[in-house]
Amino acid sequence: MGLKEDIEEIKRKLDSQQEGIKEKKFRFPLSGRVGKGMRKKNYVTILSLNENGSYNFKKYQIEDQTILHENIPRLATAGHVLFDNKGNPMIILPSWSVEPFSPLQHFTDSLKNGNNIKGYQILLAKMKKEVLDGKKKIGSWVGWIIGAGLVGIIIYAFITGGAK
Repeated sequence: MGLKEDIEEIKRKLDSQQEGIKEKKFRFPLSGRVGKGMRKKNYVTILSLNENGSYNFKKYQIEDQTILHENIPRLATAGHVLFDNKGNPMIILPSWSVEPFSPLQHFTDSLKNGNNIKGYQILLAKMKKEVLDGKKKIGSWVGWIIGAGLVGIIIYAFITGGAK
């Protein structure tokens, strides 16, 4: 066998192995889940990031826009709370910072730095729309033709005196 055949065989084997693998969805651990009743009482899941790279989930109640994590008050305003598809509230809290991760602040920082993808997404959506809308719309012409035909039939009926 040549080198090309070996590479093609390896690619086929990898593709066949990857087809059977299903991507698992992320689920909160039981210690970090916040139920509907707890959400009403202002509880949130805290994803605590430690200096050594480890993390853990905990539940805390927000009181006066703060939480008490390790006997240190931390900010917990609406701008810091993230929600998943099911409406579960979560705050990402680095242990070295008093202020949690803020998606709004990082979004504005990325706009200032020029590394935001939002502009590219808008341009890409516009280009896709132009490609899809390439066909000429004839709906208005068809309406005018049908309307003129109906007017013609009505005028003909008046001229001939209708059906006798």
